[in-house]
Amino acid sequence: MAGLRAKQKADRNRRILEAATSLFRDAGYDSARIEDIAERAEVSVGTLYNYYQNKGDILLAAVTMEVEEVLEAGRRIVANPPPTVAAALQALIEQYYDHSLVYLSKEMWRVAMALSIQQPDSPFSRRYTELDRRLSGQVSSLVLRLQANGAVRADVDAAAAGEMFFNNLNLMFIEFAKDEAMPLEALKAQVERQNRPLSGLIAGGQA
Repeated sequence: MAGLRAKQKADRNRRILEAATSLFRDAGYDSARIEDIAERAEVSVGTLYNYYQNKGDILLAAVTMEVEEVLEAGRRIVANPPPTVAAALQALIEQYYDHSLVYLSKEMWRVAMALSIQQPDSPFSRRYTELDRRLSGQVSSLVLRLQANGAVRADVDAAAAGEMFFNNLNLMFIEFAKDEAMPLEALKAQVERQNRPLSGLIAGGQA
């Protein structure tokens, strides 16, 4: 019975998140009401408050769900990456970018970014920062794996190189989120071009 209750709770939580993210897309984050989220999720308002205290908590849970899924997919790339630095980086970065709008719209990303900056000591900001740190760590893990495979020069600080790649892909994603008209393919193409020089340098010319 405990297993069934846990499954029911997880299913209810998933319904709430899916209802909230779809309402945030349809009505906008600011206009969406907790009551409307509960109605769309087919739960009572009281039940919803058993899971989340406010819309910010729901948004953070959506961001967390997004990042956890891309990290899981990224682990498979890190475990068996393409043979060159450029190809491996692009595979991982495209995995991040292609999944970025599955649950969240650009507006929702802007709200999440703003909340993390406006309230730097809040649980929201700390969790958001932790998720970024884990993504950065995964990019560094990819470069370390490539180094172990001989695709990155032995004298390169692979962890630092990974942090540089992440910082750029993160900055470019912020620019993407700010520009409603910018297509995802344009973002990926820009980052691929920007990564090419450093990829060549750390691979000793074998990008």
